[in-house]
Amino acid sequence: MKQIPNLFTLLNLFFGCIAIVFALQTQNISIYTNDEFTSSFNIPEGLSIAGLFLFAAAMVDFLDGFVARLFNATSEMGKQLDSLADVVSFGVAPGVLIYQLLRMSYMREENGLETSILFLLPAFILSCAAAYRLAKFNLDNTQTYHFRGVPTPAAGLLVASFPLILHYGGGLININEWLINKWVLYALIILLSWLMVSNLPLMAMKFKERGLKANLPKIILAVFSVLAILLFHWLAVPVIFIGYIILSLLFKHT
Repeated sequence: MKQIPNLFTLLNLFFGCIAIVFALQTQNISIYTNDEFTSSFNIPEGLSIAGLFLFAAAMVDFLDGFVARLFNATSEMGKQLDSLADVVSFGVAPGVLIYQLLRMSYMREENGLETSILFLLPAFILSCAAAYRLAKFNLDNTQTYHFRGVPTPAAGLLVASFPLILHYGGGLININEWLINKWVLYALIILLSWLMVSNLPLMAMKFKERGLKANLPKIILAVFSVLAILLFHWLAVPVIFIGYIILSLLFKHT
């Protein structure tokens, strides 16, 4: 029984590995000829599948903690194993996704095939920040009902939503051109990396006390999330992410 939560954690890792495999199975999105693109960009299906597997990894990542508490099987090994799985699923895999999106951005330019790999490697700054964040979290026993910095899974899921937005659409708003813009991607790498390693006070979705006042920001976020999903579909993920940070800062003393 005590190993059941660890099996969920390993499933998280397994899904993260599958996501990396699918993220690497992409082809060039367009060829530049006669000063015009032969076709508009088309997200390779592998990137979308990779995004879905990262959401599946997040689901079992949530369940492993629930199962551990259910069977009273929490352990130091489980904590370390969880971090090792998270660094792959929500650190390395999102880094690969950003790498591929950057690659696709350059491929849409003239002479894109000649782009140096050096322009793509900044994607893995995100992976390094995720690893640092997880190590920092493991050494801090106070981050139960509040976080210091954005949790690695939250940042990883934000990145995982990008190919899904590009593939399935963002509901009422179209931001495809932004998500395939190299400068936007570089800015997101810097911003997300900083958010993970910062000491920004953010709420954890756990209920410490009963009562409306103590849980008001969580209730607002839950209602906001449902509305965002109905209106924006996959674009709801970044919308909810931004809402989460804003609410955390507004109610940081709650």
